[in-house]
Amino acid sequence: MLEIRRPSIESFKQLNHFFRIVITDTFNKEGIGDNLEDLEQEIEMKKAYLESDINSNGENRYFLFALEGDIIIGSIEYGPASNLIKTCTNNVLKDLPEVGTVFVHPDYQRNGVGNLLLREIYLTLMKKGIEEFCLDSGYRNAQKIWNKKFGEPDYLLKDFWGEGYDHMIWKVKVKDVF
Repeated sequence: MLEIRRPSIESFKQLNHFFRIVITDTFNKEGIGDNLEDLEQEIEMKKAYLESDINSNGENRYFLFALEGDIIIGSIEYGPASNLIKTCTNNVLKDLPEVGTVFVHPDYQRNGVGNLLLREIYLTLMKKGIEEFCLDSGYRNAQKIWNKKFGEPDYLLKDFWGEGYDHMIWKVKVKDVF
């Protein structure tokens, strides 16, 4: 049975292991698995985001995790817009929360886990009176998913990560996704 819940100190080690699995898998599928420095930076950033959530009890960052039994199979969070989003949009989106860390374990992808997590984060945002959020991605596979869900990005940064590796940023109204 699938369960969605908030992180805890007790689950910290397991959650960080989950990040390592999904980020490594993502980098490999994107053809950038040999870029170990960026891979480690991405993992460390997610660990820091998780610590921020746990230390602030969800005030600075707010994570949700999907579990099947004792196995973490998905994650999502929202928090302040990243410096990358602020810089690339000339601070236009600086005051919007950013939804991110949307990961599904490789063994559970294409089973609706990501959609379930998105729905839960939308409900959370609505309950808090948040009407808009931003989301970005430099991963080509994820960009296809976000283009289907949200349409063309509001910001397209061509070859941002190197030739053929664009970065995309969307501004999304919560009411438009329900």
